[in-house]
Amino acid sequence: MPAYYLLLCLHILGACVWVGGHLVLAVRILPRALREKKAALIREFERAYERIGMPALVLQVLTGFALAHRILGGSPATWLGETGAARVVQAKLVFLALTVALALHAKLRVIPRLRDDNLPVMGAHIIGVTVLAVLFTVAGASLRLGGYPLFAP
Repeated sequence: MPAYYLLLCLHILGACVWVGGHLVLAVRILPRALREKKAALIREFERAYERIGMPALVLQVLTGFALAHRILGGSPATWLGETGAARVVQAKLVFLALTVALALHAKLRVIPRLRDDNLPVMGAHIIGVTVLAVLFTVAGASLRLGGYPLFAP
């Protein structure tokens, strides 16, 4: 099996876990938690999902950098270039930085203080990370399917 194909499959599998988990959280768990004002529902999901979600994200980051290196090469000029592929990789790096910022803020500030009465703050983080996860998917699909105009200057 060629290395590129293996990297791509691992990247997609990680995306399935990451995006799927956040969609379930945003569409099923969060509305119920907000409706019932039960922070415990979010905590339970986070505790169970973190065991597979975080490794999936790490897998995506590692395979994503490897795939970008294979597609763009090792020169910083190609990573910062104006090509469609470079634009997609740049967008995905911005999405990654925003995801990390939201995740760190949630992990260090929001989750430790999460109560039934401040669920909307956590809800905003959940929606933000979920939107970013979907944007990751759209960007990755555009890279593979030639939809570069989505990321044109």
